[in-house]
Amino acid sequence: MPETTGIAQEQAKNMQLGKVAVLMGGHSAEREISLISGKAVLEALRSAGVDAHAFDPAETPVWRLKEEGFQRAFIALHGRFGEDGTVQGALQVLGIPYTGSGVMASALAMDKWRTKMVWQAAGVPTPKFRMLTPGMDFAAVIDELGLPLIVKPAREGSSIGVSKVENAAQFRTAFDAAYKLDPLVIAEEFVAGREGTAAVLGDQALPLVYIEPLAVAYDYQNKYFTDKVRYHCPAGFAPEVTEAIQADAVKAFRALGCRGWGRADFIVREDGSYTFLEMNTAPGMTSHSLVPMAANSIGIDFPALCRRILEMASLD
Repeated sequence: MPETTGIAQEQAKNMQLGKVAVLMGGHSAEREISLISGKAVLEALRSAGVDAHAFDPAETPVWRLKEEGFQRAFIALHGRFGEDGTVQGALQVLGIPYTGSGVMASALAMDKWRTKMVWQAAGVPTPKFRMLTPGMDFAAVIDELGLPLIVKPAREGSSIGVSKVENAAQFRTAFDAAYKLDPLVIAEEFVAGREGTAAVLGDQALPLVYIEPLAVAYDYQNKYFTDKVRYHCPAGFAPEVTEAIQADAVKAFRALGCRGWGRADFIVREDGSYTFLEMNTAPGMTSHSLVPMAANSIGIDFPALCRRILEMASLD
C-alpha cells in the first residue's frame, strides 16, 4: 500500500506541473549546445513522468506556447535570445511560469560588464577590467591590466570569442574577433590559478567543481566535445576556501537578482584567494556539464535535478 500511495502522489505532482515545454535550440551562437542540453532535459523529465515536449523558438513562434496549452517552461536555451531576458520577457507576457532567473537578472548576468559593476558594488571579488572601443589606445590598457590579459565579448557564453592576449601584437586580432560578435568588448586581467564552478540550487550552493584541462585550452571545443578536460567534485580546495567561495557564490547570485538555479565561474589563486568571472543563469545540461555533476555528488541524480529546477519555475 505505501508504494501505491507514493506512486499516486508522484502522479498528482506531475499533473500539477501540467504540460511542460523544454525550450531548446534558438537563434544564438550556442544553438548546438542548447539542443544537446534540451534533449537531455527532455528525456530526464519524461523519465520522471512529466508531460514534457520539445519546443524550438527558432522554428516555432514563442506565442504558440499559450495556444498549444503549455503550462510551464524549462529554459534550456543558452546565449542571446534565451539567456538574456528576451524569452523570459515573452513568457512573462504570456503568463507561463519558467525556470531560472527573471527578466532583469537574466539580462544583467548575460552582460559581463554590468555583472562586474553590480559585483563590485556588492563586494564580490572579480578581475580588473576595461571596456574596449575600436579607436582606443590598447597600449594604455596593457599598461593598466598587464600581460597576458583576456579579451572577450561581453554578451556571449561558452567561451565563444574569448582570446588570451600574450603580447601587444595579438591585441587587435583578439579585439576584432570579439567585436564581430558583440559591440561590447571587455579586456580583463588574466588571473592565474585553478578554475572552478559553484552551482546554486534554490538558496543553496552545491559542492564546487574544479576544472583541470589536460594540456589544452578550456575552450568551446574542449568544454563540450572532447575528454581532454578532467573534472573534480568535490574540488579539493581547502575547507575554509571552499566555504568562502560557496558563500560568495550565493551572494553573487542574489546581488544580480537571480533565482532558481545558476552557476558561478571562478578562479582560485595559489595563495587561496579567489575571484569570480561570470554568472550563468541557464547553465549547460550536457554529459560534460557541471551543475549535474555537482548535484550528483550529493545524491541528486539528473532526472531529480531537472524535476527540482522545474518545480521552482515561476513568474518574475
